[in-house]
Amino acid sequence: MPNLVEIRDLQVKATTDAGNIIPIIKGVSFDIAPGEIVALIGESGSGKTTIALTLMGHTRSGCEISGGSVSLAGRDVVQMTARQRQAMRGTEVAYVPQSAAAAFNPALRLIDQVIEVARIHRTMPMPQARAKAVELFRALALPDPENIGQRYPHQVSGGQLQRLSAAMALIGDPKLVIFDEPTTALDVTTQIEVLRAFKSVMKAGGMAGVYVSHDLAVVAQIADRIVVLKGGVVQEIGPTEAILHRPAHPYTRELLSAFEPVAYARAAQPEAAARVPILEVANVIAGYGPLGPDRMPHKLVLKDVSCRLAKGSNLGVIGESGSGKSTLARAIAGLLPPASGKVLLNGELLEPAAAARSKEDLRRLQIVFQLADTALNPARPIGDILGRPLTFYHGLKGAAKQDRITQLLDMVRLPKAIAHRLPGELSGGQKQRVNLARALAANPEVILCDEITSALDTVVAAAVIELLKELQRELDLSYVFISHDLSTVQAICDEVMVMNGGETVETLRADSLPHGARHPYSQLLFASVPQLDTGWLDGVPLRVAKSA
Repeated sequence: MPNLVEIRDLQVKATTDAGNIIPIIKGVSFDIAPGEIVALIGESGSGKTTIALTLMGHTRSGCEISGGSVSLAGRDVVQMTARQRQAMRGTEVAYVPQSAAAAFNPALRLIDQVIEVARIHRTMPMPQARAKAVELFRALALPDPENIGQRYPHQVSGGQLQRLSAAMALIGDPKLVIFDEPTTALDVTTQIEVLRAFKSVMKAGGMAGVYVSHDLAVVAQIADRIVVLKGGVVQEIGPTEAILHRPAHPYTRELLSAFEPVAYARAAQPEAAARVPILEVANVIAGYGPLGPDRMPHKLVLKDVSCRLAKGSNLGVIGESGSGKSTLARAIAGLLPPASGKVLLNGELLEPAAAARSKEDLRRLQIVFQLADTALNPARPIGDILGRPLTFYHGLKGAAKQDRITQLLDMVRLPKAIAHRLPGELSGGQKQRVNLARALAANPEVILCDEITSALDTVVAAAVIELLKELQRELDLSYVFISHDLSTVQAICDEVMVMNGGETVETLRADSLPHGARHPYSQLLFASVPQLDTGWLDGVPLRVAKSA
């Protein structure tokens, strides 16, 4: 049987604003058989998404295909006219994006957007398209498949929206589906349900797929073969089982080693409970919306949450999306003033709202947000971004401020030349380091890290974790580390607090994880972490997968 996809010596170049030509993809070749799912893995900037997009005849702004061929079902996509490519997209090849939220129009009902491909290409009558959409909703294990399409995007969860974006891609019966990191932002239990649904529908339809990811455990569950990429060059190609357990290339082995959780080894210290807490949260209740007669918010998120952070130690906070993790960080930081309860720093009561706190209290407690893209002002150079807290907290100006900016960049292992660049000119890992450097500019005692590695590839995330450990040793910092990634909290935390539905389920020593969990919910959470085992997903009981 002939291959569905044949990529031969693919080359893609980018043109900078200064007119310089930079090669992005450098002679990549591989095939995809009908019904086969091939994963493209590698760290950020390796060319995974760039290659996947060429299968639709598309390149990002400033890039172009400069050589080679991309054949889909015997037709060279590179040589097609714009009209031919438009006719192909959605019918022969379809795309499932990383951010489903960005793929939907918030003003239109879901079903009208899912059947849009059928309407544009006139592949079937609209009543038939709606009936087919409902069948896809059922196949993708969406709740209430007959009626969920009548909702708007904001009325469904992230996991549901991701499966709806898959339904949008599948409605045109494509021969090839491109999955661009579709589970990166999902918590582990939601991820299981989405992966199971993707795998089932692809197999039932006999469709081929390209799965772009940096998560090897996810790839292990869905891919037949793996293409390992670095710097736009193929490092290794092979069956999934062979790549995961018998890697031939040193870079593949590096990716695999970065995946393995490494417990945080530190010098012997007294039990956290015996040490003076630098941060204490007592009976905090918080939420969103107008306050009722009982002075409680309309949407209650945190329900009587308490925790302690000992000086020089790290507390991990884990749970599914919606469990209240980020709301807890916002309440501690004063960005969402609690309706009741207390937050104490070094035994001193903090004002509920950040606006009412002293400059010194603000300095001592900093927060690093999940998405550096939205946390950093895109119009200001990195030097200005780091200089602002230096002036605000320490009154630094002129040469003294410039010297400190250089020191901060050196702390987070960035060259001083980056000070003159804009955030958009940096990689994801570099932006997150700048995000961290801005918090360090205040000389804080406690840093709240809110999912700061969730959008980073495995290698970059491991490097950021190592950096946090080094900074802790050098600056005597304490961290609250919020994440849905168990291996991440194991790598840096002393204790882990499990949250569910805005409540604390249990608090565990990190070195007792995962087998020390006693609460059924904690056990469910830890059992849902994908393993580097190609048969793992098929062996996970359906009760573990939640309706997300």
